[in-house]
Amino acid sequence: TDTTGMQATRKELPIHKEIKEALLKNDQALAVAKINEYFDQQKNVPLNIAITGESGSGKSTFVNAFRGIDNRDEKAAPTGTTETTMEVNPYPHPNHPNVTFWDLPGIGTTKFPADKYMKHVGFEKFDFFIIVSSDRFKENDVRLAKEIQRMEKKFYFVRSKIDNSMRDEERTQRDFNKERSLKKIKDNCIQCLQEQGLKSPQVFLVSSFDLQLYDFHLLEETLERELPEHKRDAFLFENRCCKTKTSSTVCNA
Repeated sequence: TDTTGMQATRKELPIHKEIKEALLKNDQALAVAKINEYFDQQKNVPLNIAITGESGSGKSTFVNAFRGIDNRDEKAAPTGTTETTMEVNPYPHPNHPNVTFWDLPGIGTTKFPADKYMKHVGFEKFDFFIIVSSDRFKENDVRLAKEIQRMEKKFYFVRSKIDNSMRDEERTQRDFNKERSLKKIKDNCIQCLQEQGLKSPQVFLVSSFDLQLYDFHLLEETLERELPEHKRDAFLFENRCCKTKTSSTVCNA
């Protein structure tokens, strides 16, 4: 019997199925080995986080802030009042070498029109998304969120430049209350996302220039806490895609 094909098929099976098979055969030693292998693979799996949103929303400044780098640093992502991100650029996470932030061009410009954006930036190759918006929830944000939902992936929604919004609120509101205004903005973002069919959206209000204020540290803590889950999702998604491709190859043989 030719066992080469059988061995290849076993390697291509998702590891959680191999764990289940070992348990069903009551092979505890193999099950433990497979479980340890599973955790090692999860720990080392690369996670590609796309930073996306409209041009001018503060995506590149956000990437720099998350990396603890000043916009003027030579290693910083280019920023400015005009469209500066013209390519998909990778930046490593400061604490996790296997995690990469990808600074994407802004959606909805003449160079990156919304109807061609997903294909142009290779949207499907990313594992997780952070949608950055400097203003209220817009049509292009809806488009991005729906595409992420279609791909069965997850995202955080970051309302950037919240310091500017607070200054505007203070200048225009007769009875300005900071906490009440922040809650109103966050509740509005959550409501808009939920109306698009997104369950339990995570929204963070951020100023990339005042990191001690608002939700920046909460965002950092949430990402740190949920990284294992995001890596697991990326790992399982990758295995699912591999299995689908393998099945397709077999069917077409």
